[in-house]
Amino acid sequence: MITFRLDPASGVPTYLQLVHQVKHALRVGQLQVGDQLPLVREVVASLAINPNTVLKAYRQLESAGLTVGRPGVGTFVRVDVPDQTVMATPALRRRLSAWVDAARKEGLDDQDLSALFASALHDSVAEGVA
Repeated sequence: MITFRLDPASGVPTYLQLVHQVKHALRVGQLQVGDQLPLVREVVASLAINPNTVLKAYRQLESAGLTVGRPGVGTFVRVDVPDQTVMATPALRRRLSAWVDAARKEGLDDQDLSALFASALHDSVAEGVA
């Protein structure tokens, strides 16, 4: 099951952080069809946030066709995870892990790594590589 975490310094609205985390979990194969998301009351208790925030995130996921809500039961993943999840590319993952290790040895923290990766991603899109 997915465990949500919040980054209050990110500037991203709380409900979108939840949505992004579910989408990420689908990409990496952490969530699969039929898996249940945490109950709203569980998310509210663990993150100390308003229930409407969780409901908004779950509604957005349902609107996107990623989940289905079953009244009185919970919210469940309804999409098939693509065969080619990011976890299905072990060689690429190993190279990326080695890159992260090298960057950490250079003294970069998580925010530095995120900024550097976003910049490289932007550059590759701008060059038409993506």
